[in-house]
Amino acid sequence: MPLPAPEGLAKDLSRKLREAQAERLPSVSAAVVHDDEVIWADAVGLANAEDGVAATAEHQYRIGSVTKTFTAAAIMQLRDEGKLDLDDRLEQHLQVVRHGTPTIRRMLAHLSGLQREPFGDIWESLESPGIDQVMADLEQTEQVLAPHERHHYSNLAYALLGEVVARLSGLSWREYVEQRLFGPLGLARTTYAPSTPVAQGYLVAPYTETVRPEAHNESDGFAPAGQLWSTPTDLCAWLTVLAQGREGVLAPKTAEAMWFPQVMWNPDDWSLAHGLGLMLYRRESGIFGGHNGGMPGHGAGAYINRKRGIGAAVLVNSGAGANPDLLALELAELALDALPEEPKEWRPQPPPPPELESALGRWWSEGSEFVFSWNDGKLEARLAGSPRNLPPAVFEPEKEDVLRTVSGREQGELLRLVRADDGTVTRMYWATYPLTRQQELFGETQG
Repeated sequence: MPLPAPEGLAKDLSRKLREAQAERLPSVSAAVVHDDEVIWADAVGLANAEDGVAATAEHQYRIGSVTKTFTAAAIMQLRDEGKLDLDDRLEQHLQVVRHGTPTIRRMLAHLSGLQREPFGDIWESLESPGIDQVMADLEQTEQVLAPHERHHYSNLAYALLGEVVARLSGLSWREYVEQRLFGPLGLARTTYAPSTPVAQGYLVAPYTETVRPEAHNESDGFAPAGQLWSTPTDLCAWLTVLAQGREGVLAPKTAEAMWFPQVMWNPDDWSLAHGLGLMLYRRESGIFGGHNGGMPGHGAGAYINRKRGIGAAVLVNSGAGANPDLLALELAELALDALPEEPKEWRPQPPPPPELESALGRWWSEGSEFVFSWNDGKLEARLAGSPRNLPPAVFEPEKEDVLRTVSGREQGELLRLVRADDGTVTRMYWATYPLTRQQELFGETQG
């Protein structure tokens, strides 16, 4: 059962949910997660209007393109296993006669330039081609933009990424996500095919208070782009994995890489970016990562603030007039406001190793002052006066008097220590820039 949210927050969340459903949605189901625990879940409306079945938090809905986050995670797992590199060209893994040059990275971020959908009028016929047909039809599909020219959403690209997963793993895409993601994470209500109880999808009529049931269609060859069914509570559990990783499933560093922006959707409005399989919303309250989704009669939105571990998932059974991704963001922001971050309790720590004691304190570089300190067993550096919530640069020893920046400013660069005859650190070089105890002109002294 979900852990209880504070009473006031629970009321605000339920009221927001009911306000959304009152805008002519058959049903809305939602959940909120905080620090890996679902703290609230609710549903309002009818999962099946013909039979008068009320929606519950256990009803499945189609999640549409939220499916892409699972496909992206599968690709990242294979990357971590050394079976592919993100900058590999598609043709290195699939035998394609056309459109083989886009890289895996560009396809994950919708920068491949491939047309949006597989060949044919599939959204009119609702007859989806198998993956062999999708591959064969590449002869007739277009590269509508040059690779990396700008963001262009492509279900076709994700269909092909799913086939990369299948070819490299020896499993079908369905088998892979079931065995490598759903099973290990306990996502029992996230499935390829619907599993009762299931919400019926509807089209809400524009000028009457009536609904018409939408037909259910299998995605088949482009299932990796939008096939899955799930519940808000399962999606909240998945959001926490995307936010922080999970031992044995998705390494924390790999999850972090998925959040790194690859492209802005609109260069004139930096409110939405795309990472490696994740949509990244920039809001006043912070950055939220996740994805939205839509299939006939269904809509979905699932987003989390990675720094706070607070997110929300929303599912609706209407293909018209719904905005589940915005509702998910608004629910998450209600929780952010109601659950302020608790200050971390300070505790004394062991001292730094003697060889690093003289490296601590204030240093100057390029006219700016940096503070080097010892925290949680690591050397850190911050720009003097920077906000405490801004992550520091963190260093790890690589060899004698050489450390590697493992996170924060200048990540990946070396820090080299220079010592006097008595062993005291008198100068440092960070990313080749000298750091000195006093301000110096460029080239004023040589270390």
